[in-house]
Amino acid sequence: MKLISILTSIILFSSLMLPIYAQENSFIKEYLERLENSKKYLILVAETMPEDKYNFKATPESMSFAENLMHIGWAMDWHSQSLMGERKARDWNTDEELKVANKSIKEMIDKISETFDKTIKFITNFDPNRLKERLDYFGADRTKRQILLLLADHITHHRGQMLVYLRLNELRPPRYVLYQ
Repeated sequence: MKLISILTSIILFSSLMLPIYAQENSFIKEYLERLENSKKYLILVAETMPEDKYNFKATPESMSFAENLMHIGWAMDWHSQSLMGERKARDWNTDEELKVANKSIKEMIDKISETFDKTIKFITNFDPNRLKERLDYFGADRTKRQILLLLADHITHHRGQMLVYLRLNELRPPRYVLYQ
């Protein structure tokens, strides 16, 4: 009788938890689709700007087109690998991997593509049960799910600046890629 009660409890508990796990798994799947499409669109945007315009800034205090591009990579790396993955953050003052430095356009685009791929791999392997874990985000208490949403917004924000830079240089941005 005791065994039946234990088995019934386990089955009942499992059936209650399954929808929650499925929701978290759906979020990861949908987020990955969004990130893949974001990568495609950002690369199209980066390829549209001619090399001689990569240092263009809308105002003197703004980031250049190239700096916006590499900043997106830096943010993806930090949010996923360091903040969510607990890897020590890169030192902005000494690490050149995700800075413009003396990179060609091809090197910058390749680095952004690689950083998207690393982020996608990280999120693919991320345990969905950890999405509800909380951490300090610049003084705000946020879940790891919120961190992923903030990262998507951050990519969109800087890509939006890059789209304006294309228009300011009388270039037509590539057609928008849906679901991002």
